Amino acid sequence: MRCAISTTPAAIALCVIAASTPFAQTSQATPKPPTVLFMCPHGAAKSVLASAYFQRAAKERGLNVRVESAGTDPDPAVSAAVAEHLTKNGYAIPIATPIKVTPAQLASADVVISMGCDLTGFPTPKGRLLRWDEVPGPGENLAAADEAIRKRVTQLIEELVSAAATRKKQPAS
Repeated sequence: MRCAISTTPAAIALCVIAASTPFAQTSQATPKPPTVLFMCPHGAAKSVLASAYFQRAAKERGLNVRVESAGTDPDPAVSAAVAEHLTKNGYAIPIATPIKVTPAQLASADVVISMGCDLTGFPTPKGRLLRWDEVPGPGENLAAADEAIRKRVTQLIEELVSAAATRKKQPAS
């Protein structure tokens, strides 16, 4: 399943509803939970914030999903300001050390969220690619970055929950 790159809520919802990957926990065992990959250039700030917020919100809403975080040119450590911000607000820091995104991650992720990444030279993701390029850098304005990321994560979670509910109501074919 491939969807066009778009960041509008309606386009994202249509892609999510059309996707066949089950995001909701069900009584049937699924062989592998779907994967959401958050990427930012350094893998140390925006993707870390997004994956922390997404993990908690997904768990709270009953979504069975694997969350990964990576960078195209990773820093050696998670941003100290981001780590402090997450800890202060009761979130676990989702990664110990930023990693470079791999072709395997891009090939296996069901949803790839790119926040300001230059994807030149990387394989085209197999799953849906969403670009959140307007998210400001936390080093420039942590409060604005945090607000933009939380808003986008909340939107994405709501769309995934809605799509999962729609799929549950559809008769099996």
